[in-house]
Amino acid sequence: MALTIDELAARAGMTVRNVRNYQTKGLLPPPQLEGRRGLYSDEHLARLQLIKEMQASGFNLAAIRTLLDRTPVGAGREVLRFEQALLSPWSDERPEIVSTEELARRFGNPDPSFLARAERAGVVRALDDGSIELTSPRLIRAGEQVMALGIPIEAVIEVMEELAENSNRVAAAFVNLFLENVWRPFEAAGRPPDRWPEIRDRLERLRPLASEALLTTFGTRMLGAVEDAFGSELEETIPSDPIREVS
Repeated sequence: MALTIDELAARAGMTVRNVRNYQTKGLLPPPQLEGRRGLYSDEHLARLQLIKEMQASGFNLAAIRTLLDRTPVGAGREVLRFEQALLSPWSDERPEIVSTEELARRFGNPDPSFLARAERAGVVRALDDGSIELTSPRLIRAGEQVMALGIPIEAVIEVMEELAENSNRVAAAFVNLFLENVWRPFEAAGRPPDRWPEIRDRLERLRPLASEALLTTFGTRMLGAVEDAFGSELEETIPSDPIREVS
């Protein structure tokens, strides 16, 4: 299919100006020239539709460009959709931007090393303009609430660091599970074009299963840890049975 830029824009449901803008930013490859006229293909249309979908899902243009740069022109819509599924957030949580001063205020003006440690733990990210991106606002709010219980910030950040370390191991285990049992057999088969939807479907189905497995395991382990930790503690505080002592 060969489309003029006007036809392409109409099919994609956007303005010609937007199409030119995406092309200028490197999100859309140049058209095939036929004389003085540029003609666009199904691949251009697929990319524009994907850009719209990703923007609606909260992706910024920088993230979209990273995705498209990694996907060769001509790869096809299903390959693009797999790449989109691969890079989509694994939760519905959206990052928040705050100032350094606000973050410090929320955590009681901690030692300057707090920010560096929080960034290493992956819960915040320092931006070029001096502001702070909260990559996990829920975890930050949980940290604030834990501190409100009288627990010092040093203990809170230590738990955040431990959570990050353990989560990295769990994430690597699930990624390896997909690689070894789904992706590599698919790759060994030569990446058949008709199987891309199946591979993407397996990836998308793994998301809720991974989260459910992690939460279920954590709940079981947490119960066991509480029983182990408090069993002996409570025994020391429970008074002995006076009737039994007399007998």
